[in-house]
Amino acid sequence: EVQLVESGGGLVQAGGSLRLSCVASGFTNDDYAIGWFRQAPGKEREKVSCISISDGSTYYEDSVKGRFTISSDNAKNTVYLQMNSLKPEDTAVYYCNVLGTAYWGQGTQVTVSS
Repeated sequence: EVQLVESGGGLVQAGGSLRLSCVASGFTNDDYAIGWFRQAPGKEREKVSCISISDGSTYYEDSVKGRFTISSDNAKNTVYLQMNSLKPEDTAVYYCNVLGTAYWGQGTQVTVSS
């Protein structure tokens, strides 16, 4: 059974950094991609970034380009989202997801104070 567990959220001041982790288990091969999504109160869930586990190709939503970096450590079955220069508008619950599936983590809260 596929499971995703996020961690690393917290409260940080504007301009600060956080690193989110998503530990993925239950896969039998590397033919999948992991995405980070976020949902702020009253807003729809949006894709922030994603990475292909097989070839390492990445995607970033325009508002996080140059500030967020996604990476994977396949030996640890972990995908990271390094978030720098955080802004109050980055405040949301962040989720990881196996793209194209209904497998989601439980979410981790990121709060950026001004």
